[in-house]
Amino acid sequence: MACNSSNCQSNCYKNDEEQAEDSPSPAYRKSSTSINGQNNLCVKCKANEPISCASVGSGGDDTRFCYGCFRSNLYGKFRLSVTSHAMITPSDNVLVAFSGGPASSVALQFVHEMQHRALKNFEASKDRSLPVFGVGVAFIDESSVYPDASEKVDDAIKEMRLIVSKLAPPMKQLHVVPIENIYTSDSIDGKDRLTNLLNAVNDATGKEDLLLHLRMLALQKVASQNGYNRLIIGSCTSRIAAHVLTATVKGQGYSLSADIQYVDARWDVPVVLPLRDCTAQELNLLCRIDGLKTFQLLNNPPAGINGLVSSFVTLLQEENPSRECTIVRTAGKLTPFHFNRIPEINDCNVPLATRRRQKRYNLKTIESMTSESFCPLCNSPLSNSDLLSSSSLESCQSSRFVGACCSSCRFQILPKDSSSREHFYTSLPQQLVARMKYGSCDNSSSLRQQIQDCLLSDSEDES
Repeated sequence: MACNSSNCQSNCYKNDEEQAEDSPSPAYRKSSTSINGQNNLCVKCKANEPISCASVGSGGDDTRFCYGCFRSNLYGKFRLSVTSHAMITPSDNVLVAFSGGPASSVALQFVHEMQHRALKNFEASKDRSLPVFGVGVAFIDESSVYPDASEKVDDAIKEMRLIVSKLAPPMKQLHVVPIENIYTSDSIDGKDRLTNLLNAVNDATGKEDLLLHLRMLALQKVASQNGYNRLIIGSCTSRIAAHVLTATVKGQGYSLSADIQYVDARWDVPVVLPLRDCTAQELNLLCRIDGLKTFQLLNNPPAGINGLVSSFVTLLQEENPSRECTIVRTAGKLTPFHFNRIPEINDCNVPLATRRRQKRYNLKTIESMTSESFCPLCNSPLSNSDLLSSSSLESCQSSRFVGACCSSCRFQILPKDSSSREHFYTSLPQQLVARMKYGSCDNSSSLRQQIQDCLLSDSEDES
């Protein structure tokens, strides 16, 4: 019987069918050896030899398991996240963001395995009442931003098409979308505007952050236009731990809890993080022993604050393998927002057990913060101080946009002088400009409600 505990180290997630499927591959099914007179066996099954550190180039606690137990343990974390937070239901159509790195490769592989098992159950059932969720794959082509890597990106896209074609049945569509498509179908005009936008940002950290926001905008556009209702991102524990520290340094403490939850439904298409409990070391190890093809399209490391924090977290992890998990677990105690949940499911096609599990794990209203105002640039929830600073808006559109942004975007991304700021504003995608126009009315009404007791009424003003 499965205990359904994410902290369980015995890996009792799987049933008999999964245990047969996850049995060790021949390359790792070895007889036990003896070290100092003691048997060197997997700590879980006590039958197979643990993964050899020398054969896969990785050490740590993961090498205490044999191949089958290690893989099923990692898949168990993924499946528990998906089922507990209702990330994927039978009627969903999910889009997997695929960059070619280890995290997105494992996310795609695990989603495929879950879909394949759902298809087998569908074909085996008599009434075939539960549909099989759909899966699509999206790759954002950033060769217009990094022209030197365009040839490498073209070769990687060919490999990606081959990888996705092998993940069948069911068939999965690969969407290769240039990042400049956030502007228009005219690629030349989009490239020019994107180049002008990025060149207007002088800060290296701000430029990286802006590109990250534009990438999410592109993924959202792909998902919306193709009928997907979930967006799966391969963010793992290691990446989230680095984000916790960078967000703290950048003054994004108020909105930090919104970015590190399993579910983020502030977007038009909700974003889910099924690999939140998996470390980069585990994902790299699985890619090696499973032979999953990965790509490193950009050789230049992160710059500015992002690069410094990334190096710092890597150093911490080398000193103590549990540091990343500790950072994420500590940050997880922050109060989440009301949009960090999937709306409760009333679909009869969804199994009752899934609905009960979602109700158990979902956030309660009293356990979350509400926010009606968001930064038009990064879509982070705005604090009261951000709302007060946006109350003194000037008449020109560029100044209004600056006033509507959060303090972190104003400091890291937005140009300081007025001429560059105007040039930056004219180069923005229409979606961001529209977000500012629609959000400013909400921000003003929200601010008015907060200071209502301090305002004079019309009769008092006349007297």
